[in-house]
Amino acid sequence: MKQLQTALRHCNICPRNCNVNRINGQTGFCHASLHPKVALVSAHFWEEPPISGTKGSGTIFFSHCNLRCVFCQNHKISEEGFGTEISIERLAEIFLEQQEKGLHNINLVSPTHYIPQISIALRLAKKSGLQIPVIYNSNGYESIEGLRQLEGLVDIYLPDFKYWDKTIAKEYSAAPNYPAIAAQAILEMKRQVPQDIFDENAIMTNGLILRHLVLPSHYQDSYHILDWIKESLGVDTYVSLLSQYTPMHRANTIKTLSRRLTTFEYQKVTEYFLNIGLKNGFMQKRNSATSEYTPMFNLEGVE
Repeated sequence: MKQLQTALRHCNICPRNCNVNRINGQTGFCHASLHPKVALVSAHFWEEPPISGTKGSGTIFFSHCNLRCVFCQNHKISEEGFGTEISIERLAEIFLEQQEKGLHNINLVSPTHYIPQISIALRLAKKSGLQIPVIYNSNGYESIEGLRQLEGLVDIYLPDFKYWDKTIAKEYSAAPNYPAIAAQAILEMKRQVPQDIFDENAIMTNGLILRHLVLPSHYQDSYHILDWIKESLGVDTYVSLLSQYTPMHRANTIKTLSRRLTTFEYQKVTEYFLNIGLKNGFMQKRNSATSEYTPMFNLEGVE
């Protein structure tokens, strides 16, 4: 627990570097306090096939976020803060309960601002028999120092790479340095899990899958991200190209984001993916662009 005290007394666990004392109740940009806050514990069947498989992925949705995405589909928990605070010991129990359900993995959704607490909970759970893979499902806005607290504890990294253009990153997520930060963070994730490994049922047990949501009016920004992936991670990198964008939250206040993605825009990105020689891609159908896939945050499985 000494490590927790040190990390949160001057919280710089993410690139915001707020330097607030969360031990004494102060909160920074993300609004997260000392105790982990969770909104939903569930079996999720709509992740990429090597993640959800046939049994489902053991998602734990954490409240709060260090970005302010105007189109966030989970704004009820990310900005409004819905959820309930739990102890680190209870979080460790939740990990074990997900394993007991027979799910393929533990899936930590939006966990960045709770890295110190999660690292302790994972060690407790592993001592008590946690064996299934642990997934770190992140928006990509991570510090290297934060990620290194997870080394050896996380088996699969599942980060977003949202934007290449820092002007877009500033307008849509209040993070003008997002492109540079995300690129560095993803390289650190790759360093920690350099090999992509799958079991006999094609379920990923170790490695990295990089997600990119194609945004309306910005499909050419996606080209730059795909170029970076090829040059920095290699053509064998697993990339999930998402077409599920739906105008939600404050998106309707921005003209470029007030509509859904067109088939043309998504096809241009998938064609570019293939044309530059990337080999391992997950694509989505057009009917994925719906709010029906947004989880119902109801505290299930939390207490």
